[in-house]
Amino acid sequence: MTAGKGGTGKTTVATSLALALQDRYPVQFLDCDVEEPDAHILLKPKITEQEPIYVKRPKVDESKCDYCGKCSEACQFNAIMVLKGKLALVYPELCHGCGLCHLVCPKNAIFEYDVELGVIEHGIANGMEYLQGRLAVGEPLATPLIRRLKEKIDPEKIAILDSAPGTGCPVIETMHGADFVLLVTEPTPFGLHDLKLAVNVAKTLGLRMGVVLNRDGVGDKGIEKYCTREGLPILLRIPLDRRIAVAYSNGVPLVLELPEWREPFREMFAELGELASQEAR
Repeated sequence: MTAGKGGTGKTTVATSLALALQDRYPVQFLDCDVEEPDAHILLKPKITEQEPIYVKRPKVDESKCDYCGKCSEACQFNAIMVLKGKLALVYPELCHGCGLCHLVCPKNAIFEYDVELGVIEHGIANGMEYLQGRLAVGEPLATPLIRRLKEKIDPEKIAILDSAPGTGCPVIETMHGADFVLLVTEPTPFGLHDLKLAVNVAKTLGLRMGVVLNRDGVGDKGIEKYCTREGLPILLRIPLDRRIAVAYSNGVPLVLELPEWREPFREMFAELGELASQEAR
């Protein structure tokens, strides 16, 4: 579940889809917006476990380093700078924890230490498995935490992943390897602009996708024209309804406030399943 633009309703759609399916299928919900997880506001899970996640960061032993610069040359993220014969500087906020600098150092002058990246929280929400990541304050890299969160996916369950907004690295990591991507958008020029960006990312990753049009009935027809031109199916239309907005502001999921929406979400899931199987053939 993703959307280029923030505020289009992707968490509303993701939580509603999970709730609509959980009484028929084993469902697993993962909130991959680790910088600002918010699905818990709607699903109200009981958190039963917290798992700290660590990454490796390098440190230079100046007594062994001869400032040859091999670590700096090997680092693809410019996390180490060597002033030849003088100084080796490490920029931990740029480090991705790959360990390559440690491997290439001929003097064994680089050692690694653990830094807590964040936590993965595990719990139960409305009878389904719930997981979310929380990035530690001040940590700039969300993707390693999302990657570790995705390692918890149970192949025996329907895993619904709610991504961060935008089309940056956290969203790409969340989308990578998905069976199907639901793009939640709104009928506005801003919504169309960011939908195009998200579609390009999904195409680059070779992913199957469909569109959910939220706040249908307002704005313009740009989204529909674009979807027709690109051959993107609009799998669900959710109107601009004050009852939905009030429920959301009170932390109540759409399908709990308006149970008649359960079946449309189930029908959408069945349709995207058919689309995925057709493209697989």
